[in-house]
Amino acid sequence: MTLLESIGRGDIPGNVAAAAADERVDLEALAQSLAEGRAVVPSNNTLPAPRACGVGEGLRTKVNANIGTSDDFPDLDDELNKLKAALQAKTDAVMDLSTGGPISEIRARIVSKSTVPVGSVPIYEAAVKAQEVKGSIVGMDADDMFDAIEAHCASGVDFITVHCGVTRRVLDALRRHGRVTDIVSRGGAFLAGWILANEQENPLYEQFDRLLEIARTYDVTLSLGDGFRPGSLADASDAPQMAELIELGSLVPRCREAGVQCMVEGPGHVPLNQVETNVRAAKSICGGAPFYVLGPLVTDVAPGYDHITAAIGGALAGMSGADFLCFVTPREHLGLPTVQDVHDGVIVTRIAAHAADLAKGSKKAWDWDLEMSRARKSLDWERQLDLAIDPPKARRMFEERRKEGEEACTMCGNLCAMRFISTYLGREMPVC
Repeated sequence: MTLLESIGRGDIPGNVAAAAADERVDLEALAQSLAEGRAVVPSNNTLPAPRACGVGEGLRTKVNANIGTSDDFPDLDDELNKLKAALQAKTDAVMDLSTGGPISEIRARIVSKSTVPVGSVPIYEAAVKAQEVKGSIVGMDADDMFDAIEAHCASGVDFITVHCGVTRRVLDALRRHGRVTDIVSRGGAFLAGWILANEQENPLYEQFDRLLEIARTYDVTLSLGDGFRPGSLADASDAPQMAELIELGSLVPRCREAGVQCMVEGPGHVPLNQVETNVRAAKSICGGAPFYVLGPLVTDVAPGYDHITAAIGGALAGMSGADFLCFVTPREHLGLPTVQDVHDGVIVTRIAAHAADLAKGSKKAWDWDLEMSRARKSLDWERQLDLAIDPPKARRMFEERRKEGEEACTMCGNLCAMRFISTYLGREMPVC
């Protein structure tokens, strides 16, 4: 029995209760959101300890970190170090996107070591195997795709990205309208190439019931992937992107009817003035399903700083209703991220998510900021450092410029504005 089916019978699983308690939200309200498909709690039913992370309506904006090998860097230990860095930076979920080395072993180790939900993209492994065994990615068949999906679900992943909206109809839209960057989604490109080479419809769309049956067996959440997400601002909100979104919107009710949780993935590269419209369109077309965005990146010209361009877009997307922000690291568009890149990507995306939660009126978020402000007013440095979103970095930077016996920071020293004005307001400054 899936989580959705349990809730439909009036039984609330323990991980749902734990998620509600962690979020400080009403348990019945969360159960209702889950029942209606406006929230998900990804948790594979083969796991000994069910995951308790909720994504969606009324919940804190969540952050995902992508890790995983490439053919050039297939080191398992490096990926486990990235997982550790992501968890220490307090990511809410991770995805294993491995395409090099012992892919199945890497995924199994990540699943076993992670304390947060784990996602994957099965079509990557199917494509790698097809290239090795059949000589080309487009040589795989439908069974190869579904075998990979079943293997990933059986391995314990909590959610999988499936590019079901990459269809012949959407490819026709791409042909008619053209693009600067065509298809930048790796899974989307694989399936589009397969459709064109084999002159057949995407099996993940055509045999969607088969996909639902596998997901239902393992209670794996489907993340309906955006194979046509824009890879440049010039392609944002174009016909192929919207055509795919409509395809995904038609699949959301089928997931719910089958008792399978689902969320929908979104762009991509989007200019600031289009971010809110993109989020609202996705929510409307997809029946309020949780919306999972990559960034979005709000400019194309900042390689080396794309964690920042993505955080700008992510904050606005979250404020507009996006529920799940996939991090972007400083090395986006340049190479496979390092351990430090993963840490930085998580922290910056958490800042964006928190900013969105403040804008949405989250009491928990506002309480955190208020406590920090009070600590600053009191020049309570220890409390400020403890409350920081990245305490080790805040402490290191403070200590590097700390002057012995000085109550204020070295930026202001004895010209500290708060300490100065307290004298004239008649308020005593506590001694740090």
